[in-house]
Amino acid sequence: MSAIDELSAGKYVSITSFRRDGTPVATPVWLVRRNDELLVLTQAESGKAKRIRNNASVLVARCDARGRITGEQLPATARVQDETTTHLTANLVQHRYGLMGKVFGWLTELRGGGGKHVGITITLD
Repeated sequence: MSAIDELSAGKYVSITSFRRDGTPVATPVWLVRRNDELLVLTQAESGKAKRIRNNASVLVARCDARGRITGEQLPATARVQDETTTHLTANLVQHRYGLMGKVFGWLTELRGGGGKHVGITITLD
């Protein structure tokens, strides 16, 4: 099984992004696979999105819902998606995670987060 197969088989992936001073910050997220890429969704102004805008180098690993890493950390490159691709990613995430994905979308709307999400595309190095 390839690394992308192993990562995409799980429900969560840990993305470790890096602060300007190099400090690693790991965050568990839902994911979907599209070809040889992993797609995730996050708040547009989240620390993760800001760190990725500043430094595209990340580490990814399978993890559980609490972020405990259950697989090897692999180097990857992340990029913030445009609005159209973010919309596609949001639909794919909601489809994959069913009712929980829909609830996530509704809660985001209730918190005033409509349109304030951004997709992230991750490619293994």
